[in-house]
Amino acid sequence: MIMPLIPALIAWGIFTAFFIEKGWTPNDQLATIVGPFIHYLLPVLIAYLGGHLVYAVRGGVVGAIATFGVIAGSDYLIAQVNLTLPADNQLGEINMFIGAMIMAPLAAWTMKQLDKLWDGKIKAGFEMLVNMFSAGIWGFVMAIVGFYPLAFLINGLMNVLSTAVNFLVDTGLLPLTSILIEPAKVLFLNNAINHGVLTPLGIQQAADSDTGGSILFLLEANPGPGVGLLLAFTFFGLGAARASAPGAAIIQFFGGIHEVYFPYALMKPTLILALIGGGMTGVTTNLLLGGQLRAPAAPGSILAVLAQVADNRYFAVILSVVLSAAVTFLISAIILRASRKRDLLAEGDAFSAAISKTSANKGKSSAALDALRASDGRDREAVREAEEAVDRLETEEETGGALSGGIVATKQIQNVVFACDAGMGSSAMGASVLRNKFKKAGLTDVTVTNKAIANLDPSADLVITQAQLTDRARKQTPGSIHVSVDNFMNSPKYDEVVELVRDQHDDK
Repeated sequence: MIMPLIPALIAWGIFTAFFIEKGWTPNDQLATIVGPFIHYLLPVLIAYLGGHLVYAVRGGVVGAIATFGVIAGSDYLIAQVNLTLPADNQLGEINMFIGAMIMAPLAAWTMKQLDKLWDGKIKAGFEMLVNMFSAGIWGFVMAIVGFYPLAFLINGLMNVLSTAVNFLVDTGLLPLTSILIEPAKVLFLNNAINHGVLTPLGIQQAADSDTGGSILFLLEANPGPGVGLLLAFTFFGLGAARASAPGAAIIQFFGGIHEVYFPYALMKPTLILALIGGGMTGVTTNLLLGGQLRAPAAPGSILAVLAQVADNRYFAVILSVVLSAAVTFLISAIILRASRKRDLLAEGDAFSAAISKTSANKGKSSAALDALRASDGRDREAVREAEEAVDRLETEEETGGALSGGIVATKQIQNVVFACDAGMGSSAMGASVLRNKFKKAGLTDVTVTNKAIANLDPSADLVITQAQLTDRARKQTPGSIHVSVDNFMNSPKYDEVVELVRDQHDDK
């Protein structure tokens, strides 16, 4: 629910960078946009997107109503506490990002369950009346739930987290947060950590800081550890991981899509130690030299990071990125080199497994497969060919032979859609790769786009997803051809898709 919100975060970051008191061009009038933007607009947008994921527009509306109750409840609680405090020691607002992430899906889900109770039982002509009033009444109820118990719980949680962060900063132990942040990022919790926890705390810290910035904005967004890991694979990796790492490094460092390096870490979990080491190095550097950002760097690109540097502390921030990348690179290189022999043998085992799987899928063995099995399993080209053969057979199973040289597709392919959870980062990269392949093949009348799985519709002739998401996509558009890939960046199935479309054009 965060990825589609990135443009709003960028807009808020621009307002902050230019117009606050410590900004590039301070402007008292335009600076008044910054507070309401982060306190009201962004949480409500998160709420709408979160509710929409659960129950479409109806869920989004109810989720937004309920979240406003959490925001108002938090403000009321803080106002009551401030009545007991001196005027020079007042508490600031708590921005309800976490509140929106919790309340909106909950409100949308409960609305969905309530609608099931009277589904098909409403008399003709009263559907609109019941639908409108039920959503409004339930939004009212959930806003009250948000105002009282949830606002109290979220405020308490944020106070605990704020106290913990201040303790770590005061004692110089803030680098230890990398022990939690880096593994959590690899498990795709990066947006929840950054925008759910660190951003609200960072905003509070920046508001109280003489520099107008906070180190917390750099804990998760630093692109150094990710690019260091990918550079290590570029020089010391094997096979497809090594081949794809340079392109992934460019996308991660300049494009800000940190998710591209997560699979590299997951394929060898000990590399998470390298990410932790790099993360701790970056945090330590910023802690010692005072590196801070004015606002979140969204997306986590080096360009976005440099655009938000607070108080001209470019040296500290740039050095933290360079050193974190260097440390991650060195530790990753040691791990990759130490396990190189074992990895080469594993490639051989993978080759044998690919041959066996090919035989099993084919239903019989062959002289060619027996000859390959007799080899030592280290022929890299043979490994690649065997893996591509397995991919073709898997695609044949998934598409009824449409993409494997068997049965011709039953529908003309004009609209290809890459789908992922958010419909932005990884699917956008895959769409770009296939779009370029179509262009090189002279196929200019095929549309290639990317969407969130929840937004798929019957207009998609062919849908490409990562293997773990294919079942969800198939339920969304059962009439489309569905193709699974392991890696959006590089898959032999793209060539098969291009070949199929070319064959269709030749048959016209």
